[in-house]
Amino acid sequence: MLLLARELSRGIIDMGAESTPPPVPATDVFLTATIARRFYLENRSKSEIADEFMISRFKVARILAEAVAQGIVRIDVTVPVRIDVDLSLALQQRFGLSRVIVIEACEDAHEMHPDEVVQWLGEAAARLITDTVDDDDILGLAWGLSVEALGRAITKLARCQVVQLTGSHPDEWDSYASVSAVLRAAAIGGGTAFPLHVPLIVPNAFTATILGKQPGIVATLAQFEQVSKAVVEIGAWAPTLSTIYDALTERERETYRDLGVCAEICGHLFDGNGIVLPTEFSDRVISIEVEKLRKIPEVIGIAGDAQKADAICAVLKSGLLTGIITDASVARRILSSSD
Repeated sequence: MLLLARELSRGIIDMGAESTPPPVPATDVFLTATIARRFYLENRSKSEIADEFMISRFKVARILAEAVAQGIVRIDVTVPVRIDVDLSLALQQRFGLSRVIVIEACEDAHEMHPDEVVQWLGEAAARLITDTVDDDDILGLAWGLSVEALGRAITKLARCQVVQLTGSHPDEWDSYASVSAVLRAAAIGGGTAFPLHVPLIVPNAFTATILGKQPGIVATLAQFEQVSKAVVEIGAWAPTLSTIYDALTERERETYRDLGVCAEICGHLFDGNGIVLPTEFSDRVISIEVEKLRKIPEVIGIAGDAQKADAICAVLKSGLLTGIITDASVARRILSSSD
């Protein structure tokens, strides 16, 4: 079963007396332990470690493997959440999805705060892409708080290209947080990063056109059609729950609410039936187009908190997603409303 925490002890096996490896020289033990600490506890990438110790990435990988084999890396992980298999299967069958992860607090854990939900959704997404993304994939990440949490949680990834699919919140687009998930994921795997240092929505179409001609942005936009796996944040039409909602005027928010908008993905609005609604600000949004998003073979939505349940349900009806990562409160509400 998929774990929702970094399985730092993953790969440790009982080798038995007959297969016990020879002891590591004392001088090597210190180096091995130091490199293991950098990788497993400080979340440093293999490339960063290789540069620090002036060795190759391949040698770093061998040392990490030796650390596990020698028992130097032995870390117990206590996970305050679990995967609800029954709810995961029910959502998967109801919407014909290929991958579903529903998290829930363990019986002896307190009820999760929304910020904790975001953290554990990110953990789950990080493990999922670690297990499913291959070297020949191009991974797309849409900006959002849960995707930021994914970036903080990931410790291993195939050597793939990582592409940012959207700009970020207008108040954060010029900060490291706006591109951190893409940069960190690429660094972990040693692949190429294609960030988007722009807001999701800009004041006018002219600004969007000018930004779209900048070399770095052009290079990222050119990757959209090649993306093979993507993780996208799902927003609800309410304050702080949607980047687009927060960026519009109150009059614009009410106008789209009257049109039936209840959900948002990558700057695109959906009504309760999962239908994409046309908007007057589409030429101001810097994001992957819906048509290109639909062509991506695997698109995983990520969102939790009961306030987003209706929005998540709407997006599931759209057929845009092939998978979903959410929490038990959302899953129960969606399944109940579907019944």
